[in-house]
Amino acid sequence: MSHTPSLPLKKQAEPHSDDGTSASAPKPPRLKIAIPSDDADKKNANRRIKDVEVCVPIVYGTIAFSLGRKASETQSHKWTVYVRGASNEDLGVVIKRVVFQLHPSFSNPSRVVESPPFEISECGWGEFEIAINLFFHNDVCDKQLDLFHHLKLYREDESGPQSTKKPVVVESYNEIVFPDPSEGFLARVQNHPAVIVPRLPGLNLPSPVPIENMNEKERGDTKDHPLSQWFMNFSEADELLKLAAARQQVQAHIVKLRRQLSLLEGPPQLSKPASGYE
Repeated sequence: MSHTPSLPLKKQAEPHSDDGTSASAPKPPRLKIAIPSDDADKKNANRRIKDVEVCVPIVYGTIAFSLGRKASETQSHKWTVYVRGASNEDLGVVIKRVVFQLHPSFSNPSRVVESPPFEISECGWGEFEIAINLFFHNDVCDKQLDLFHHLKLYREDESGPQSTKKPVVVESYNEIVFPDPSEGFLARVQNHPAVIVPRLPGLNLPSPVPIENMNEKERGDTKDHPLSQWFMNFSEADELLKLAAARQQVQAHIVKLRRQLSLLEGPPQLSKPASGYE
């Protein structure tokens, strides 16, 4: 495999749901990918749209189920590692392929997935770090993005036999930001649900590319994924609801503090009118 320039990803805190239920998690800072401009004018289709950023929210992680009585000495869990859209959208419009680097003890440890959903499933007994290499379409970015995720099989606070029905879920969220995207890329994705494109007044965006095959729009969508009930919730709607609720709580707390402060200060004192005589 040829060596492609790569972009390392700083490891973020990994929100996880040990009890196997869906959970919401705060977002870490956005990961920004800088695209070199030396080949920006090779073709008209690659003309860069200046002062525009395209954002692609992604989630990567693992879901591990205990095999219980079916477990053997070398296979105690069945697990899946994946890269998905934040709300389970199809990422194939941006990502060309994903390479999962497993532990060397696995047969063919370098697993290449050429189309969505970008995931692999395996059985094993040990925890280890999985390298995840993302490769983008030619009009998106010529650099690969390297992610790292630790496979977790056991809950930290669990005692006794491990449940075979509730998996151990560990996921990380990031937003990949492509500054100054190519015109062709922006035209392809500006109406795609997996991609966030700015809608600013006075911003002239290229005409969107029509989707000839409507079934193609649903390809790779993981909303009906068999494991989707265990995916954590990173949706914008959920976050906005939480922000609105938090804002109401803060405003109510401010009103309460002002009321307490007015009681401590007592009723307002009337100032004595100024007199012209000393």
